[in-house]
Amino acid sequence: MQVDELLKPFPIKEFHPFPRAMLGPGAHEMIGPEAKKLGFRKILVMTTGLRGSDTVHKINESLKYHGLETVVYDKVESNPKDYNVMDAVAMYQENKCDSFVSIGGGSAHDACKGARISVAHDGRSVNEFEGFNKSENPKNPPHIAVSTTAGTGSETSWAYVITDTTTDPDQPHKYVAFDDACVTSLAIDDPVLYYDCPLDYTAQCGFDVLAHASEPYVSRLNFPPSLGNALYAIKLTSENLRAAVWNGQDLPGREGMMYAQYIAAQAFNSGGLGIVHSISHAVSAYYDLHHGLNNAIALPRVWAFNMPVAYQRFADIADQMGVDTHGMTAVQAAEAALNAAIRLLRDVGIPEKFTDVTQDSYSKNRLGVGPTKFYENAKTVTGDAADVDRITNHVLGDACTPGNAKECTFETVRPVVDHCMNGDLDDLLS
Repeated sequence: MQVDELLKPFPIKEFHPFPRAMLGPGAHEMIGPEAKKLGFRKILVMTTGLRGSDTVHKINESLKYHGLETVVYDKVESNPKDYNVMDAVAMYQENKCDSFVSIGGGSAHDACKGARISVAHDGRSVNEFEGFNKSENPKNPPHIAVSTTAGTGSETSWAYVITDTTTDPDQPHKYVAFDDACVTSLAIDDPVLYYDCPLDYTAQCGFDVLAHASEPYVSRLNFPPSLGNALYAIKLTSENLRAAVWNGQDLPGREGMMYAQYIAAQAFNSGGLGIVHSISHAVSAYYDLHHGLNNAIALPRVWAFNMPVAYQRFADIADQMGVDTHGMTAVQAAEAALNAAIRLLRDVGIPEKFTDVTQDSYSKNRLGVGPTKFYENAKTVTGDAADVDRITNHVLGDACTPGNAKECTFETVRPVVDHCMNGDLDDLLS
């Protein structure tokens, strides 16, 4: 059943599974014994712009040291494409692999999760599984996900996001698939692996965490088991993101963001998301921009949009962001939360609107995974009326939109998208 169908007639809410996890400094060094314990024999290792890095080499060598065979697929792109998934599936089948390891952020993990679903269905196109629990075979190859960024949460969630490149190039489509069968076998989060993450990626991934935490807290799903994790992830992000960005080898900051990303994903796993993510997916589809960057730009506008229906929830968020709300009304405290989010965005150096973003604004090219041939004609955001319209239409079809705190129509969402493209954040400040 789709989320929008679930929201209206049924009071029953579903709690989705989490994988076993190992979290903390040095956790990645356990991958060899853990893979062996899980019965891995011949592994397809999937990774992204980390190819050639010491991280990939060390993990691959650890697997080999414990007597396991590996084959490396290192061409996963940012905002993973359907052909990345299917190329990995072909490599998996040709080499008669029996298991997966993904190394990286959300792109590596999501592509790997999609590949596992495809393998379990005899190599059918991953695009056939868009939506909610579309897979028919509940069993697929085991998977260890090793995170090198503090943002995605994909290593513990039941979701994966893929760009469908088979659609009209003028109307590209990035979709979310939710499937209980795609949950990883083991998640490994090690803050030491974040030390080399570029500062702009660190900042942008941190706002992915803030979106993952805040959206379920105000979601129309209003799922009580998610609310505590959501609030604590907001608190951890507010306390640790600045240190993680500007002092990348600050272990407390990196470890704080590790826990923030993990429990924020546990919050949205059953508590839902909203149009911060929907806008991000749309902009990624058209411009291949970084998901966390998109979330950061969209978040203040969407908070302002949703605030009138959730003042008290946003007031709670203000408390967790360190605002002294004593003596404030709920409305005043909610507005203070928005101010705090904008302050955090500016403190970590994120562009404030989409038309400010250039290819030099983020690390994709430095990591060797710059805009691909599919996007060569759409390298910068234009922000004109046609651009705003097409992004808005994509948002309205996104699987995250039905959970948004406030009802979404073309007429209500279009101004939000326009402000993301062209607006001044100071306009939102009280």
